[in-house]
Amino acid sequence: MKRIGKILIGVSVAAGLIGGGVWVAKQRAAQDPERRYKLAAVEKGEVTQTVSANGTLNPVVLISVGTQVSGTVRKLYVDFNDKVKKGQALLELDDALVSATERQSAANVVNAQATLELAQANEARMKSLLAQEYVSKQEYDQASQALKSAKAQLALARAQNERDRANLNFTVIRSPVDGVVIDRVVDLGQTVAASFQTPTLIKIAQDLSEMRIDTSFAEADIGGIREGQKARFTVDAFPNRQFTGEVQQIRLNPTNQQNVVTYNVRINVANPDEVLLPGMTAYVNIGVQKREGVLLVPNAALRFKPADPAEKKSENGQKNGPTVASVPTPGSGAGAEGSGPKGPAKGKKRDGQSGTVHVLAGDEIRPVSVQLGITDNRMTEIVGGELKEGERVVTGENSTGVKPPSSVGMRMF
Repeated sequence: MKRIGKILIGVSVAAGLIGGGVWVAKQRAAQDPERRYKLAAVEKGEVTQTVSANGTLNPVVLISVGTQVSGTVRKLYVDFNDKVKKGQALLELDDALVSATERQSAANVVNAQATLELAQANEARMKSLLAQEYVSKQEYDQASQALKSAKAQLALARAQNERDRANLNFTVIRSPVDGVVIDRVVDLGQTVAASFQTPTLIKIAQDLSEMRIDTSFAEADIGGIREGQKARFTVDAFPNRQFTGEVQQIRLNPTNQQNVVTYNVRINVANPDEVLLPGMTAYVNIGVQKREGVLLVPNAALRFKPADPAEKKSENGQKNGPTVASVPTPGSGAGAEGSGPKGPAKGKKRDGQSGTVHVLAGDEIRPVSVQLGITDNRMTEIVGGELKEGERVVTGENSTGVKPPSSVGMRMF
């Protein structure tokens, strides 16, 4: 029995030593910054700052074809997506009333012509009789006045007849340009009224090989946009394809919605294969600044904040040895004067001109203050500070499942 007890005690001691070794190995692994942190090397490269906005694709020339006369649609010659030529008939309205009005005005012309001929004959007769003193000068003047009135009445009747003939021609709606029908508002048998304003019947895009994007950029971004700048955009129909365009115009008329001021920026787009369709939503990016051969760090490195330093004492009354987490961090309160670079206070965002990155130095990480330039939302330019090319900065922590070392020592039993 005594021998068995000794064997059990030996096994227990061996198991304890093995467990302690495993624990020590885990603690060392947790302290190794190469395994605990995600690191990225500081390199030189190219960065382009862009501004973004959404817009709508539209034809360069979009014509709304209407009617100047009222009536019922009697014939339709075109439909959606049909190509039309200038002067081609698009539809016809019922011309019964307009035709009757034209015939009435034509009859008025004939009547006015007959009245004019009679007035001319009377005037000539009165002139002859006046020369023989058979009529008075007053009677001759009345005949002359009747002749002038007859001429005016004939001109009026002819003008009314020309107007009615024009209205009769307007019952046939024709295309004003060569293009493609992209919208048809009316159907066969529908009545259209042109009493107060011209109703839209058909919309024609003159040329779909050239398109434009109407976008709304915020006033904070408009200062960097210039006419002639290149623009890149994507559409939902082709998510893996990128299109290009050129800024044509920055319209000076601002739009204010809920105290947000935006400006309309028009972008010209070539569409030779006509895959871009009117009405598509375009996600536009315009490069406003570009830097080449500059020092770059990932934006994740600027967002990284290490855990608060462990300052607790162990149970034997002594402080733990220095660990990665015990490095003074920006805003942690541990960085007193002369203890190293100090970052912004904890919880505050960087102001867009300066920031802090954490650099791997041996077995520790240390904060380094840097001055920031432009960014492409992935990489940021470094314009000042003590950061050097080739140094490795921390971009995050690896989720290894190993907890950081505790400040409480291991209990032996």
